[in-house]
Amino acid sequence: MAYTTIDDPTAHFQVLTYRGDSSSTTTADRTLTNEGTSDLQPDLVWIANRDSNTNSGQRWWDSTRGVGENKGLTSSGSNAEGGPNDPEFGYVNTLHSDGFGVRAGSNDSNGRWTTDRGEGGGDKYVAFQWKANAASTASVTESGSGDGGINACTYQANTTAGFSIIKYTGHRGSGIGDNNHTNVTHGLSSAPTFVIIKNLTTGHTLPWIVLGAALAEYDGAFANRHLKLNDNSVRDGGDYVANTAPSSDYVFVGNNNDVNYDGLEFIMYAWHEVQGYSKFGTYEGNGDADGTFVYTGFRPAFVITKSVDSTSSWYMFDHKREGYNVDNDPLEADSTATEATTDMIDFYSNGFKLRIATDPNVAETYAYMAFAEQPFVTSSGIPATAR
Repeated sequence: MAYTTIDDPTAHFQVLTYRGDSSSTTTADRTLTNEGTSDLQPDLVWIANRDSNTNSGQRWWDSTRGVGENKGLTSSGSNAEGGPNDPEFGYVNTLHSDGFGVRAGSNDSNGRWTTDRGEGGGDKYVAFQWKANAASTASVTESGSGDGGINACTYQANTTAGFSIIKYTGHRGSGIGDNNHTNVTHGLSSAPTFVIIKNLTTGHTLPWIVLGAALAEYDGAFANRHLKLNDNSVRDGGDYVANTAPSSDYVFVGNNNDVNYDGLEFIMYAWHEVQGYSKFGTYEGNGDADGTFVYTGFRPAFVITKSVDSTSSWYMFDHKREGYNVDNDPLEADSTATEATTDMIDFYSNGFKLRIATDPNVAETYAYMAFAEQPFVTSSGIPATAR
């Protein structure tokens, strides 16, 4: 049995679906309220327009950087903070005790975050939200130089749910060579097992870098093994973490400009597993419609997968957009494509099962991250059911 310290995952992660209704303007917010058992004040909000992603892509806002104009990041591209089309197509403008507020942009064409097309209602949206520490941050001052130096950063950590947001300054300097690293404080109680890094500084279009124990386990080396969230490329090399896995205190960043460009600002999202709430790992696809089953120890609310062997998309699934098996439609984190209608996955009480012979279930290795709707067994012994 998989027992947990988090009986109600909605206190830490929620998925919200909504439709545009034109109730927001360029000067007034539309307030969106979560629907989970617990209230959730989000610190990371990731929104996708399911109907018209061409102009807006998929956007990320967080409470460490602040929300509002020119604060969006786009996982379907390598632009710095605020681009492209932010605030032209609207943005998250406020975070409140149980949701967030969106504000319309100046462009009324497809892709605006509050678009109302008229017939049949407005565009459909989905928002993935994580709680960190209600925007309350701690600061670390830059110190040292060369290998082992400390990066200046601010961080906020949810130690219960294993999630932190870290804004740090590149500290590569002249002393960081191959197999060297500097240290970024994450504030968690355990070493992160899944890390996403993106530069913020205007004028530098650097990729989204994904690091994690799952990628290290693939061949036993943590360093030089990464994926890019903004494209479909295979697992690749580079001096990103200097062959050093994160510790209970630090994420180590190497000499590559994509994660440690001297003087540039970066944002880092870091997670570690919490039994019954979150899971990060790999699975082997079998190329069969009766696909691979992946045990998580909970009924998933959200799953994202990516092949490490081939050029395939980051496929995303959640429990709200349809809410029943087998009709779980995918979105692609690295793409401006709208929501597809292909049935790919089932959510069970204790994991997920692939239901397609092609991606994300060909005979390759896939990395995944998953968060719970309900633990398989609560701390008091109450079991979950399948959907």
